[in-house]
Formats: sequence, structure tokens, C-alpha cells
Amino acid sequence: MLSRKNKLLLLKVLSLFSVVRGYNLLMIILAQYLASIYILSPNLPLRQVVFDVNLFVIVIASALVIAAGYIINNFYDAEKDLINKPRKTMLDRLVSQRFKLSTYFILNFLAVFAASYVSFRAVLFFSAYIFGIWFYSHKVKKIPFFGNFVSATLAITPFFAVFVYYKNFETVIFVHAMFLFLLILARELIKDLENISGDVAQNYRTIPIIYGVNVSKFLIAILMLLTLIPALLLIFKFDVGYMKYYFAGCILLFILFLGILFKSSTRKHFLWLHNILKLVIVVGVFSILLIDVDLVLNRIL
Repeated sequence: MLSRKNKLLLLKVLSLFSVVRGYNLLMIILAQYLASIYILSPNLPLRQVVFDVNLFVIVIASALVIAAGYIINNFYDAEKDLINKPRKTMLDRLVSQRFKLSTYFILNFLAVFAASYVSFRAVLFFSAYIFGIWFYSHKVKKIPFFGNFVSATLAITPFFAVFVYYKNFETVIFVHAMFLFLLILARELIKDLENISGDVAQNYRTIPIIYGVNVSKFLIAILMLLTLIPALLLIFKFDVGYMKYYFAGCILLFILFLGILFKSSTRKHFLWLHNILKLVIVVGVFSILLIDVDLVLNRIL
């Protein structure tokens, strides 16, 4: 049996893991590596990609900055989350705000320090990324739609880090990025519907608050329809192997999603829609393996 002190320590570790959304960080790391292997450098030997120290540093620096971003976002949203996420907030509050801020600065410092191993340009990139996340959390997130747009842009920024590193400018990469961007942007708008009670209490100027729930639903529907364009291009124009079945499944799911969207009226409904899009993104990460099922085995030799 754990002592009371050890139990408290374990709860604080879980609290910090919750604040930095450790599960999201693991998915981002996996996604960056799979994208590097299957999309950005398909002609390089597998070992060269997996054991590339520069790529490892870029991925770790990205994870550190994102973790710090979750902390600063949690710091600014503390009062709002008391309303929207009371149970999660109880766990998050086991770690003091002072400790969170200290961790925030340490993680950012470690990210920039790690980036210095790659190049000075990497240092500039991650420094700008850190500033962008802070500025979004402090100011931009309260601006309707623009805040959502910036949030979605920041979410896909880590993939541009590896994209620039490999200097692969093929059109298929931009189509993949557009699909992901539109999906994340739609999810951000759904989160505004989901968190409307806390946003009202904290005077946030989100689209549902200013223009109403129906306008938000209409914008989400437009984004989901726009998402069909890159999905169809990836199915019929580009060679994405068996991943085309993932995009075909997404099209069918998005049609169902739209039907549910316009019938939704409660936070529970919007949470379901949010989780559907989150599941689509997670499945999409693993679906990268379907681009070429034999690729890994062939490139090990």
C-alpha cells in the first residue's frame, strides 16, 4: 500500500500529466515520426529517419513547447474551466499555479536549448512558436473565429517543423495538411459550443455568444464540407495506398456528423461531436501506416 505522502505525489504527477495532456503529446510525437517516414521522406532508409538525431531533437522540442502551451493555456483558463470542466479542474489544482508557471518556463527553455543543437533557424522557429502560443492564450483566443483560426494553425505547426527540415514541397503534403487543418478548425468551433457557459461567465467573445448557436453550426458545416475537397483529392488524385479507405470512411462519417450537428442542442451533444472529430484525427495518425503496408519491412533491409 502507498503511504499518504506517496499517494499525494502520484496524484500530483497525474495532475501535471493532465495539464500537459500527455496522451496528446504522445500522439503528436507518433504522428511526426509516421509523417516523416511515410510522407515526407519515403525514399530514405527507415533507419536513417528513425535514428536521425536532428529529427529526434525537433520532435522533442515540439513536444516540450506544446506541453508548455497547454500549461499556459490552463493558467489563463483556470476560472473558465471551473464551470466547463469541474472534475478535471479538481485534478489540475493539485499542482499550484506557481509550480505550473515554473514548469512552463523550464519546458520552453529546454525546447529552445534543444533546438540550438539543430541550427540557429530552429531556435528562431521554436522561439516564434513559443511566443505565438503565449500570445494566443493571452490575447488572441478571445477574438471570434480569428482565435479559432490561430489555434488550428498552432496545432499543425509542429508538422511544418519536420516539413521544413526535409524540404519536401510535394503537393500531396499540402493537401494532407489542409485536411488536418480544416478538421482541427471545425473541432475548435465545436469546443466553443461545448464551453459556452464558461465563456459567457468570463466574457469571452466567441461566435456562439456573439452570433448564436445556429451561426456556429452553419460555419462548422461549411468547414466539414470543405474538408471533403482534400479528402476526395487524396482518394482520386494522389497515391496514398490503402489510406484512401480512411478518407472514404471519413466522408461517410462526416455526412452522419452533419446530421447529428444540426440536431445537437446540449453540451453533451457537442462533446460527442468533439470526440468524434478527435477520434477521426487519432485514427488518421495510425492510418498513415496504410500508405504502404510493406514500406517498413522493405526499408529495414
